[in-house]
Amino acid sequence: MLRVISQRSNLQTASYNIFRGVRLGFSSTSNREELITGLDDNNVTENIASRVGRNLHLQPNHPLHTIKQKIETHFLTLHTSFETYSNLSPIVSTKNCFDDLLIPPSHVSRSPSDTYYISSTKCLRTHTSAHQSTLLKESKSKCFLCTGDVYRRDEIDRSHYPVFHQMEGVKLFEEGTHVSVIEDDLKKTLEGLTQELFGDVEMRWNTDYFPFTDPSWELEIYFNDEWLEVLGSGVIQPSIITNAGLTQPGWAFGLGLERLAMVLFKIPDIRLFWSKDERFLGQFDGGIVEFKPFSKYPSSDRDMSFWTGSQNFHSNDFAEIVRNCITEDIIESVTLIDEFTHPKTKEVSNCFRFTYRSMERSLTNEEIDRVHFKVRERAVEELGVVLR
Repeated sequence: MLRVISQRSNLQTASYNIFRGVRLGFSSTSNREELITGLDDNNVTENIASRVGRNLHLQPNHPLHTIKQKIETHFLTLHTSFETYSNLSPIVSTKNCFDDLLIPPSHVSRSPSDTYYISSTKCLRTHTSAHQSTLLKESKSKCFLCTGDVYRRDEIDRSHYPVFHQMEGVKLFEEGTHVSVIEDDLKKTLEGLTQELFGDVEMRWNTDYFPFTDPSWELEIYFNDEWLEVLGSGVIQPSIITNAGLTQPGWAFGLGLERLAMVLFKIPDIRLFWSKDERFLGQFDGGIVEFKPFSKYPSSDRDMSFWTGSQNFHSNDFAEIVRNCITEDIIESVTLIDEFTHPKTKEVSNCFRFTYRSMERSLTNEEIDRVHFKVRERAVEELGVVLR
């Protein structure tokens, strides 16, 4: 859902145009020195730093931009004037990203295995909710949409990537509005948005949990013979409102643009969104069209087995090493296929299967072997694993 960085002057001086709402933005481009600091807490890699400033959601005709535009246009048809923010810096304070959203210090999302830290007090936002408290203070209408790139260490497969794009929506009501009224408005609004995107589909609401909303719900749709999660939402925790210096209650929702685009455009691999290949980009003209695979290059599997050597071993840290060993997205997935605990020593052995496949060209065995050997070396050096 939402998180914040307090940058009052940037919000006040940002250029904007009014179109039934206000579009505010300033550059989200950062230089390498700002991201890779060499501090003890810094874990931003070259691979991640190279993605900052790409702003796929702002590139005309890109599927993520198309989804963003459709959602914003839908909200502009509502009676409420929503402000839209699309270019806020992804560098935020840990206070805005976690504390202001009531995320406890022990929560797993704060771990360096999950979050990219620039320093002990700054990180790359893990969700657009990191801007919630600042925008609550600065927004004139107290109703806004915030879209941007977000960063999380994650596994490697066709549906996960360490950089993806989120949109958060917030709407406040008059002081004293009953929670049932807020709930009804939230669900009516999001059901209307879902119909706009997917047509006349069956929907269901499930009770959920988020630290920053209560009550909370997720919305699912029955699409292509299966239930798909579309978004998370809820009534904003009163203390978040109070800490922003306000008294009005309200709702918030958050959704992932890639999740929606992969379904609507039938894009099979999340890596494709980052492709600069014209065979991909040239298929889109600002509307929702079905992606046509331009080629299916062969895959090649390699296995890697090792003793983890530490109770602190985390698969996300291993995935980060893998990503840092490649200069282009040639690894489709890394899957744990076997785990063994030695009956006497209690040491743990993992076996991961790597599936190598480029979306744009054929790979040679030689270059695959070079990358695989590099991963083996780096895993030993940085994680202390013992190869088998």
